[in-house]
Amino acid sequence: MPPVIRPDQVIKVLECKEFQFVSQKGSHRKYKRGGRTVVIPMHYELAKGTLMRILRQAGLSLEDIFGG
Repeated sequence: MPPVIRPDQVIKVLECKEFQFVSQKGSHRKYKRGGRTVVIPMHYELAKGTLMRILRQAGLSLEDIFGG
């Protein structure tokens, strides 16, 4: 299972992968690249299941985030 991670760390990786900020509603930011849309909750930390769901939406793997 992945460790707990902060949303800003995930956003940094998404921006490196050419995802663009689209909008924000409340505490949720939306990023988009091509046909993929990813919603990031801007809470203190992301739960493991939430992180896995974000990675699936973005088409990324844990290695993209943690560099393994």
